[in-house]
Amino acid sequence: MSGLWSTILEAGSWTIIIYMLSANLIYLGMFLVAGPKINREKKLNRLEQIEEMMINKDTYPVSVLVPAYNEEAGVSSTVQSLLSLNYPQFEVIVINDGSTDLTSEKLIEPFQMAPIELATRSYFKTGKLKKAYQSKLYPNLFLIEKENGGKADALNAGINFSHYPYFAAIDGDSVLEKDALLKTVKPIIDSGGKVTATGGTVRIANGCKINNGVIEKVQLPKRSLEIMQIIEYFRSFLIGRLGFSRANILLIISGAFGVFEKSRVIKVGGYNPDTVGEDMELIVRIHRSIKDEKSDQRIEYIQDPVCWTEAPSTIASLRAQRIRWQRGLAETIWIHRKMLFNPKYKGIGMFSMPYFLFIELLSALFEVMGYAIIISGLLFSVVDTEIIVVMLLVMILYGSLLSSLAVLLEEWTYHKYPERKSIVVLFIYALTETFWYRILMNFWRVQGIIVAITKKSVWGDMERQGVFSKEEGI
Repeated sequence: MSGLWSTILEAGSWTIIIYMLSANLIYLGMFLVAGPKINREKKLNRLEQIEEMMINKDTYPVSVLVPAYNEEAGVSSTVQSLLSLNYPQFEVIVINDGSTDLTSEKLIEPFQMAPIELATRSYFKTGKLKKAYQSKLYPNLFLIEKENGGKADALNAGINFSHYPYFAAIDGDSVLEKDALLKTVKPIIDSGGKVTATGGTVRIANGCKINNGVIEKVQLPKRSLEIMQIIEYFRSFLIGRLGFSRANILLIISGAFGVFEKSRVIKVGGYNPDTVGEDMELIVRIHRSIKDEKSDQRIEYIQDPVCWTEAPSTIASLRAQRIRWQRGLAETIWIHRKMLFNPKYKGIGMFSMPYFLFIELLSALFEVMGYAIIISGLLFSVVDTEIIVVMLLVMILYGSLLSSLAVLLEEWTYHKYPERKSIVVLFIYALTETFWYRILMNFWRVQGIIVAITKKSVWGDMERQGVFSKEEGI
């Protein structure tokens, strides 16, 4: 029996090794696809490109939607940063989704919000709307109060209220760089409407010096947990999303920052309130609609425009966030399972959907099984030492080295962290990822799969540190 068990473990070990090597090759392939685009972007004069958009009559007006639930710590700074955007015509609509704190009060008094008639369109059925306000200081700033219905429901309410043909969805704990909206809308204008949705880069604001919603100095936070999230975002955006975008098979535009053609979103039914992964599910549904219509529209990720957001700073809040993300991913794949390996949907069905199923969703299961095999092999010698060493090396390659590559890529391109010491710290932390941070992520992601199957609620409240309400970060 022990011989059979040893054979099973050995076979499982090689399966995991082959799986991780394949995942590494896919990541490296995406890096090679994204590399030329990044290299071209470095040589462009971005300021010159967007200056003419400020006076171009073809620059579409945009409604900026800010869903907010218990965001009293940072919503005022978020709104202040949005009002100072370099963009010719836009409106800011904050949707207070039944907050139990002082979210509305943080806006009503400082911005002199006065009640207005609550007139909305009925593209989507949403939770009951209570009141609407407009700022006397900034006529393009609006506040809607509604009963709690979740982020998707709040965004749908914002779309109903909005006045312009494009909208941007921004989290209530985020700030945009001044030119971010111009840079994100530019591909839509340049394509003559062929680009129906765009997303920018999301960065971690924890640790930065912030004043009145403006990032004055980019620097690292002190907590290890927050530093690792910075590295994780580098890897996700600079390598993953840019590679998918170049092939027009991008399945995620971050809920923290994206711009959408309103008519397309209305056509596909708006945000789905029945999933916690409403941002990804909407993008997949848009892709599905485009392919069903045999349209040549596309969805793009633009790496230069940056949205700064507050990241979880405690184990509890980070765990809740990652379980929720994993649940949302599982729900989206299940909802659109008929697209998997369906040649009708081309690269989406034949590559993107399988990638998110086998690499993003199920990789945690493979890695957790790998941990179990390594531990049992070391304790009970049921697996050859050589196999354990190979598995460890592959795990390090899959985690730490790829993250280190992402850090170097960030330094090569955008230099958002001006101090050389910061890059050294990030690089060192990246090398440690496999040995602690990735282990936490994998166990939480497995829990997320279980939660998706059992349908348990694990939303959890993020413990806001209020990084945007201070002049200095955490």
